[in-house]
Amino acid sequence: MGYVYVKDSEGYVFKKLEAELSPDEKIISEKEYLKKSGLANYVKEFGHGGARENAGRKLKFSHPLKFQIRVTQEEKEFISFARENHLNYSTLMQK
Repeated sequence: MGYVYVKDSEGYVFKKLEAELSPDEKIISEKEYLKKSGLANYVKEFGHGGARENAGRKLKFSHPLKFQIRVTQEEKEFISFARENHLNYSTLMQK
């Protein structure tokens, strides 16, 4: 038993089970259902997100993640010194 798109005598459209049809309802195509209900226009207007701009799930790879760490100026200078001189952290930390 599948779902069908129906239009009632007043012109309203909805999706319901085939077994729940009433005599005054007429089966319509999915394309007509999307057009009458406004869902086709909604998808065209807003795409993957919600009703507001930038709403909904964000695209996964549109912007790479940025790694931030808060350090003092002295720590920042030490990190750049260690990178320039190729210091190995694990050998420095051995006793």
